[in-house]
Amino acid sequence: MNDKKDVLDSGPFFHGTKAELKIGDLLEPQHLSNYQNKKSNYIYFTATLNAAKWGAELATSKSKERIYIVEPLGEFENDPNLTDKRFPGNPTRSYRSKSPLKIIAELGSWERHSDEEINHMLSSLKKLSDEGKNVIYD
Repeated sequence: MNDKKDVLDSGPFFHGTKAELKIGDLLEPQHLSNYQNKKSNYIYFTATLNAAKWGAELATSKSKERIYIVEPLGEFENDPNLTDKRFPGNPTRSYRSKSPLKIIAELGSWERHSDEEINHMLSSLKKLSDEGKNVIYD
């Protein structure tokens, strides 16, 4: 965990989703995950637009893809699902927190990954799932 003397990242921070939220809303743990049909113990966010785009594009809902600029309201840690297990260090600048994230703004426009890139990622995730390897450490 970080503390005020040891800031992991100063942001800005993003959260990609298909949920329709308003400025000032709080994203909190213990709600259904964007990716699995279970409650998540953490709220996940990133300091890279690319990772936030994947979050929005891969969320299971059929709603509009959205990227919000968020402010962590408490301590956060590196996301162990991406750090070291899949990528050495934290190149995706991906984090998780048990404290809420406050919606500061919504990005009005952003360039999606290509349909080919998205379909490749979905196929890769399906393969991992079929092999029992698509585990989220929550």
